[in-house]
Amino acid sequence: MAQHERLVIIGSGPAGYTAALYAARANLSPLLFEGLQPGGQLTITSDVENYPGFPEGILGPELMEKMKKQAERFGTRYVLGDVTRVDLSQRPFRVWQDDQLYTATAVIVATGASAKWLGIESEKRYRGKGVSACATCDGFFFRGVEVAVVGGGDTAVEEATFLTKYASKVHLVHRRGELRASKIMAEKAKKNAKIALVWNSAVEEVLGDGKGVTGVKLRSTLDDSATDLAVKGLFLGIGHEPNTALFRGQLDMNEVGYLIVKSPSSATSVAGVFAAGDVADPSYRQAVSAAGSGCIAAIDAERWLGEHTGEALA
Repeated sequence: MAQHERLVIIGSGPAGYTAALYAARANLSPLLFEGLQPGGQLTITSDVENYPGFPEGILGPELMEKMKKQAERFGTRYVLGDVTRVDLSQRPFRVWQDDQLYTATAVIVATGASAKWLGIESEKRYRGKGVSACATCDGFFFRGVEVAVVGGGDTAVEEATFLTKYASKVHLVHRRGELRASKIMAEKAKKNAKIALVWNSAVEEVLGDGKGVTGVKLRSTLDDSATDLAVKGLFLGIGHEPNTALFRGQLDMNEVGYLIVKSPSSATSVAGVFAAGDVADPSYRQAVSAAGSGCIAAIDAERWLGEHTGEALA
């Protein structure tokens, strides 16, 4: 037998937990699927110093645990694990976790986006200890030291340019001999005295002392020679991938896969389905903006449910 819910939230993190908090306080008794990594990307972030209300900073996992408990206090219920399939073509909506079927009158999608990583073992070892995929989040920790950014597109150039506010020098490492970034962005990087362009090179290994990053080993894409570059931080600027494979063909999304919402609301292309957080945000991807959009999605869902009650939606 299917378990019916008025509101299902798919995904945790700042967006999902905030949506749950607001929905629970509106007496919607939401059911939230946390995924296999409850709390999302912030659970692999050590110090969070730019979230309002924590003047001394807070650990990422601790912030997520506090958000979760706050939503739980008002009646949010949690299911650990990923949603494996959805059917948004009929009402009530159908949501599966493996063989267990849930039906829902309304759905909030907060599945987030995942940074693209190089996929090397040493990168994982130093993630949060000098390896980052968010200059806006972590640039402050690299004042007065040299860092490296990997990538050649607009994202990498934006990250490198932002980091020049803090770092003494930023090495922009690209596997080709010219940037893929837009012309104006490429020129901006070339004219910045604090950015050193490292052409035809790929990061083969992240070097460290166990506590933090001390450098990177580069491999030439031209002659296969290896060199070591002494830096205190490595930033990945090779883009993010929204976690929307589950909704492909069911919800409108852009060419990259970010969900399209009917701004300024959080409504998607399917009435009764709303999106919050990085899953619909290719531009900012911050915890505080994700939390704000979670609030918006919950209010939108509450209003929609209030206007669409009845047997047809039960």
